[in-house]
Amino acid sequence: MSVLGGDPIVPSAWAIERFGQQAGRLAAAVPVQLAKAHAKAHATHLTAGLKKRSPYGVTLAEAVREYLADMARELGEPVREVRGYEYAVINDHALFPFKYADRPRSLDRARLPAKASSTRRRMFWAHGPEPREALFDLDDDLTTEEYLELHEAFEELGASTKLVCVFFTADVESGIHVIHWGQAHLEPDRTFGWLHSEQLPVAPQPLE
Repeated sequence: MSVLGGDPIVPSAWAIERFGQQAGRLAAAVPVQLAKAHAKAHATHLTAGLKKRSPYGVTLAEAVREYLADMARELGEPVREVRGYEYAVINDHALFPFKYADRPRSLDRARLPAKASSTRRRMFWAHGPEPREALFDLDDDLTTEEYLELHEAFEELGASTKLVCVFFTADVESGIHVIHWGQAHLEPDRTFGWLHSEQLPVAPQPLE
């Protein structure tokens, strides 16, 4: 069964520059994969029968990564494994999915959780874009071994691979609310400085 969406949509110049001839198919397929992931997470939530500590969020995150990887394979594009997680890589751009809220919120409210792993932070700092303007000057005493490690590209991805964010909001009852993709720099306060962002359509979400 195909994991891709329907007919390609007209991609933006930004999308074409990053994804080449796959841009239209990718823009159509990403919302479909998120809708499928919600359906799977919703089914897991119902099976668990829990009012609190629902497995919805964990299942959704894992399913989104899995379905985006399957999408890349169907497109004939590579999938790279980093610290046990698979990432779709199209035209040297790795898709990084992230649910930034469980209710509709503007993209400028997105914030990386304080407990986010060093892998997530390194993905942004090593493969994300440079900020337009640095918020802070980096003193020599801040150039620690940990800092350098967090800015070192993952060998599994390759130094030339750049990050494209796929940010969305969702909840177990309403499903996917909004989807954005673009390029963002992770700031020291865990907010994001967006160099470019676009909104993708939300696909129908039939439940399992």
